[in-house]
Amino acid sequence: MEGIFSYIIGLGAAVMMPVIFTVLGLCIGIRLGDALKSGLKVGVGFVGLSIVTALLTSALGPALDTVVGIYNLQLRVFDMGWPAAASVAYNTAVGAFIIPVCLGVNILMLFTKTTRTVNIDLWNYWHFAFIGAVIYFASDSLAWGFFGAIVCYIITLIIADMTAKKFQRFYKDMDGISIPQPFCAGFAPFAWAINKGLDRIPGIGRLEIDAEGMKRKFGLMGEPLFLGVIVGVGIGCLTCESWSQIVEKIPYILGLGIKMGAVMELIPRVTVLFIEGLKPISDATRRLIARRFKGADGLNIGMSPALVIGHPTTLVVSLLLIPVSLILAVLLPGNQFLPLASLAGLFYVFPLVLPFTRGNVFKTFVVGLVVIVLGLYMVTNLAEWFSLAARDVYVATGDSAVAIPAGFSGGSLDFAGSPLAWIIFQLVHNLKWIGSGVLVIGTMALMWWNRVLIIRNEKAMIAAGSDRIQSME
Repeated sequence: MEGIFSYIIGLGAAVMMPVIFTVLGLCIGIRLGDALKSGLKVGVGFVGLSIVTALLTSALGPALDTVVGIYNLQLRVFDMGWPAAASVAYNTAVGAFIIPVCLGVNILMLFTKTTRTVNIDLWNYWHFAFIGAVIYFASDSLAWGFFGAIVCYIITLIIADMTAKKFQRFYKDMDGISIPQPFCAGFAPFAWAINKGLDRIPGIGRLEIDAEGMKRKFGLMGEPLFLGVIVGVGIGCLTCESWSQIVEKIPYILGLGIKMGAVMELIPRVTVLFIEGLKPISDATRRLIARRFKGADGLNIGMSPALVIGHPTTLVVSLLLIPVSLILAVLLPGNQFLPLASLAGLFYVFPLVLPFTRGNVFKTFVVGLVVIVLGLYMVTNLAEWFSLAARDVYVATGDSAVAIPAGFSGGSLDFAGSPLAWIIFQLVHNLKWIGSGVLVIGTMALMWWNRVLIIRNEKAMIAAGSDRIQSME
């Protein structure tokens, strides 16, 4: 079973998602040609996104490595990036069964009306497998690993339900879509709390600085494209040890700036393909589910946050946080993690943050700042257990992606920095039965609360339908 799922996952999102969408389209009654076209567009979107991300990594990685060497910024925890986390997640007993187990939980929750999200984002199931795998290796218990993964999955579905309406109102063309990805979902409560706190500060609540406003106020300097060039040039200058070296490396510095600007410009264009491919499948799926499930008009399709990472505010704030993250990593006492490979994943922090901050650049930046600070400490804290899992997978598979340099521990901001994963790990690993009891009670309470809201919403929709019929009569 592990070999089968490892092969399937090894195909990558660019191959998996077209197959999934094509099969799904046929199952829900869409013509083969239309289903295949939708699936291929989503696949092309993932290919485009991976190319742009690779451009960012290949351009930024060597430059940051040079900066680390010049200023001796090396810390004890080595940044392995999300590919290593995904490889660790899927190359374990937890990862081998995570897809069928989570799909079973999702179906059960639909029938018991404790969720309104149908999570078809199978590629990102590695996030649930990751927390399960780390708990598994830390506790040497497969049962505890699956327990942590399932709790994470349930809480993520509930957060996706809770944020769905806000998400759909904020982003265009996202009706019927929710984001059940735990890395994003874990930051939604922080976004809500920080936004509320900032609104209570005199003057801050009325400070409206969205990406479009920046363009109007600052012109070219407010464009993500231009900001990308500026940040790229700035990082390029930091790779030089003297003014004379800056002059010598002007072609390299300008080239790095252009590449960073290209990433900022290309990501929004690539994400359009996701929306074009998703919409026919999403609409048809919702119609089918509405016929099969009583009162299911409010059901949402769970999709990858890649759909919306092209929002201008996400691009601007992620870009500004790249140098800030490096500075914080060096200055924060007790931190041992220097984010390098993980910086390409900063875009995925904000898809569920923006609906709360309403795209306000300042508020989103403050949320991002808090997330980075917490994330650095959480990655440092989990490094020992992440490394244990990574080394075991490396011995079993020989996968170079999970190889940790001698003298270092391993970590990844992309998910080890998720508050949801960190809290579940601490409760299960350190408090065992007491912590697990807290998780069970808390999760059951969230499920009950979500069920109450779902039933209340169904009654409201039925009442609204009756009123419309009466008014027509």
